[in-house]
Amino acid sequence: MHERTRRLGSVIRKELRQMRRNPVLIRMLIAAPVLQLIMFGYAVTTDVRNVPVVVCDQSNSRESRAIVAGIRAGFYFDLIGHVADFRDLKTELDAGRAQLALHIPIDFARDLRRGRSASLALYIDGTDSITANTAASYMVGLLHGHARRITLARLSRAGMPGGVPGVEMVPRVWYNPDLSSANFMVPGVFGLIIMVITTVWTSQSIVRERELGTLEQLLVTPVRPIELLVGKSLPYAATALVAAAEIVLLARFWFGIPIEGSVPLLFGLALVFILTSLGLGLLISTVSQTQQQALLTAFLVMMPAVLLSGFMFPIENMPWIIQQVSYLIPYRYFLEIARGIFLRGVGLEVLWPQAIALTVFGAVLFTAGAVSFRKRL
Repeated sequence: MHERTRRLGSVIRKELRQMRRNPVLIRMLIAAPVLQLIMFGYAVTTDVRNVPVVVCDQSNSRESRAIVAGIRAGFYFDLIGHVADFRDLKTELDAGRAQLALHIPIDFARDLRRGRSASLALYIDGTDSITANTAASYMVGLLHGHARRITLARLSRAGMPGGVPGVEMVPRVWYNPDLSSANFMVPGVFGLIIMVITTVWTSQSIVRERELGTLEQLLVTPVRPIELLVGKSLPYAATALVAAAEIVLLARFWFGIPIEGSVPLLFGLALVFILTSLGLGLLISTVSQTQQQALLTAFLVMMPAVLLSGFMFPIENMPWIIQQVSYLIPYRYFLEIARGIFLRGVGLEVLWPQAIALTVFGAVLFTAGAVSFRKRL
């Protein structure tokens, strides 16, 4: 046992020296998590703010001006101007200066005062479908609220100050009350950076030794193949844990994202995910002939893993067959774990299926990498 520990320690020291001799690698491993977190936390956002709106108010009445004032007061919209002719609305949309265009017809106030239904026309630039859907729903909600106030005022004038009985919905948002996209993105970045560090850099480890011609020298030493694999993996696992700690600290003290659940549980399950990513990286490294091939394979594997994991797009909105494929992606399970611990504060009593799935994936992938390495030897 002592001899095995000594051999394993020799491989780890050798790998650490090799990492230290590559200052670019060290800077990337330290700085990349910070840069990626800032990029995803600020730049990649699903929040809809300051949507440019242009209005054609041909009614020019008290009622129509109240609608325009509501648009101007809301922080979701940016009223960029008015046009006199409704045909100019299309010009503004075509030029990309506005994303929403509202036409208030000339008979809008007259219809309201006569007790008839009044119509408005809302034109939407659907080029960016996600933003268009969200912005349109905000605008429709604003207009519906205005219509409700008009109805209540009319009933009050008719001698019914209480209006008529109805259903009032009071929404309460749990787990992310501000509906901040950073709160949604940052826990996902936590797992993404772990996966990038462990998979990409581990995928280079064995193939780099093969390219340099030092793999044969390592194999003639008393070090066993499994000790070689574990020894070359542990430094990257430690680096991934350091990066994970960076992300947690930045998320908590820079972005102000609460960590509702257990931090030890988060890092414990992160270790399981690290094992899974290390196994995937070793498997790629053992089957690749060059570092370029290993790097390309790693990114080809990670790209669908990110897209199909629910990191940015809900899995429920994907076709049924794609949803089934997503069950083969370990990152999907760790994403649910990270968001569950960060935002909902749940523990193993809820996350045990994801923890078991990650453990199985980790054992299978690491074993597959070790077996592939032995066979290629």
